[in-house]
Amino acid sequence: MSPSATPARLREEVRTTAALAAPLVAGHFATGLIGFVDNVIAGRHGTSTLAGVAVGTAMFWLVMLVPMGTLMALPPSVSQLDGAGRRAEVGPLFRQALWLALGLGLLLFVLLGLGRHVLEPMGIAVDVRPDAAAFLGGIRWGVPALTVYLCLRYLCDGLHWTLPTMAFGFGGLLVLLPLGYAFTFGAFGLPEGGAGGLGLASAIMMWAQVAGFVLYLARSRRFSALRLFDRFELPRRGEIGSLLRTGLPIGVTVAMEGGLFVVTALLIGRIGELEVAAHQIAINVASLCFMVPFGLAEATTVRVGHALGAGRGAYGVRRAALAGLVLVLATQAVSATVLLGGHGAIVAIYTHDVAVASLAGSLLLFAAAFQFPDGIQVLSAGALRGLRDTRVPMFIAALAYWGIGMPLGAGLGLGLGWGPRGMWTGLIAGLAVAAVLMAARFLRSSRPAALAATGRVTNGA
Repeated sequence: MSPSATPARLREEVRTTAALAAPLVAGHFATGLIGFVDNVIAGRHGTSTLAGVAVGTAMFWLVMLVPMGTLMALPPSVSQLDGAGRRAEVGPLFRQALWLALGLGLLLFVLLGLGRHVLEPMGIAVDVRPDAAAFLGGIRWGVPALTVYLCLRYLCDGLHWTLPTMAFGFGGLLVLLPLGYAFTFGAFGLPEGGAGGLGLASAIMMWAQVAGFVLYLARSRRFSALRLFDRFELPRRGEIGSLLRTGLPIGVTVAMEGGLFVVTALLIGRIGELEVAAHQIAINVASLCFMVPFGLAEATTVRVGHALGAGRGAYGVRRAALAGLVLVLATQAVSATVLLGGHGAIVAIYTHDVAVASLAGSLLLFAAAFQFPDGIQVLSAGALRGLRDTRVPMFIAALAYWGIGMPLGAGLGLGLGWGPRGMWTGLIAGLAVAAVLMAARFLRSSRPAALAATGRVTNGA
């Protein structure tokens, strides 16, 4: 056995990964709580508002997933430079990533402006469309801020400094709580805005987050040596092209998985208001649970990338991934237990509508069933990103989510009339297939011969 594989070194790696991931998990949980706040405020305003926000949120993330995933090329790129001792190259890379983020944000702003025109062709129920269109019209003003915020965040993550993710995540929550209530219900002299007001409040929160993050990076001594904002640089095709070559497959992969959930919500939107509301409650809870393995996966990306850049060899790379897997299995066991035992109490937080609560509670049992495959697939994908192995996972995602998960879910849910429960059965199947194939791909890509053949790592322990 290599010294890298000893239990003591694995325990050390687990501790390092946990310390790196804890602020990420907290930050993602804060982001998830933002969605929770949106849904609770919308649900208290009315079932029609909740349904409209559900569809609007689904469409928002449907177009956001590819840019978000594309910008995920930054953490492994930064962590590899850091591991190789090439920190002087981080600043120029970051400035080009900012151009990419701004361009993606402006493109999405335009696309979301067209969102209201596709609700009818998509078959969204008539009673859901007005609130969905209003929510999209408000939240789209924050999209350029969100893409730039992600760029700032991913820079810090790649440098093993994840506390800002947590701080600004909870900061956004503190901004949204009063704004969301005031803009939705009408308070402090503001008119009642309903779903549209909630979308606008979310946009204002995004701009507050990015403003605070820029100020922090500009003044922090930790980042002063990187000279992040010391000079202006025009976009450079080579650097942006390199980020896109790594990031676009990640973006497509993320969109394949996230799109499975988003399109599921939109298809359920064809059924009716009650089903949409119940699904939105259940998927919001499942999304909160997902924040934990997602944060662990991002930490694993950084640790794998750092091991790769430092030349620690296949054993060092695999040890970094195994540490993440140990943590994911433990946390997913907790999530599944909570969902199984507490689904009724959880749903009661969202709604007093008995019919909505009953359906939402049953869907949370499906969510409990996919906790382990969901955790394994996202952790494996994160480890592969650390190797900058992004193209094959893209095809795996296409097969698992859209070759298996979506056809099965749509066939059961709409074709056979199982409704939301049928759609969620498809989610479980897609995630299970992805978990097996992503894990197998990492084992293949992290073999010593595979790393040597690609020039990633030739030796080391």
